[in-house]
Amino acid sequence: MQVDFWREIAIAVCLVFILEGALPFLYPARWRALVQQLAEVDDHTMRMTGLFSMLLGLGLLYLIN
Repeated sequence: MQVDFWREIAIAVCLVFILEGALPFLYPARWRALVQQLAEVDDHTMRMTGLFSMLLGLGLLYLIN
């Protein structure tokens, strides 16, 4: 059972890498512009966006399982 857990975590991390790499690969100029815009966002907004993203992911995992 322990091996299955770590295998699933490894698969999830691999999928994150694939998804995170798709946009810069397909649209490098747009990605660069987005990163420049994100660099100007204040810390509070960035934290709230991260919190929302985590809660959305948690909610979706709950619905799937």
